[in-house]
Amino acid sequence: MSAITGPSTFCIRPALAADAAGLLQLMRELAAFEGYLAEFSVTVEDLLARGLDAEQPQFRAYVAVTAAGDLLAYAALVEVAFTYDLRPDCRLKELYVTAPARQLGVGRALMLAVIAAARQHGCGRLKWDVLPGNSNAKRFYRQLGGEPVRDWEAWVLQLRP
Repeated sequence: MSAITGPSTFCIRPALAADAAGLLQLMRELAAFEGYLAEFSVTVEDLLARGLDAEQPQFRAYVAVTAAGDLLAYAALVEVAFTYDLRPDCRLKELYVTAPARQLGVGRALMLAVIAAARQHGCGRLKWDVLPGNSNAKRFYRQLGGEPVRDWEAWVLQLRP
């Protein structure tokens, strides 16, 4: 990875097919951090077929990249077609910033790009999940105006093949 000297040394852009291998590496780092690396099964081919090179993508991704082309961070988004107000929800599935790029404004810039993209797509809400013990993430999201949802609790049903 190139040396990072400050927030002006990167740009935010939509992820490209050429980013698939680097994006996969960052996704694996996040999976390790969140404790599901053993179950992680995404491949470069999956990223290409389902989003980065797909005619009808199932997800969109944005990356923070240095002038040298090194990926510093990414955000992956999915859209729920419409809800009660006929406006889609944008769901931030993942946001990850590499350790050397933290505290340099990379996460904030990436999140602002996500918010702009959600607005551009006519979304009524941007939603995401935070691990209960991740106080740094909670503080970060609060600084951007995010707040925890108190009216709902997350549920899951594991569907095994």
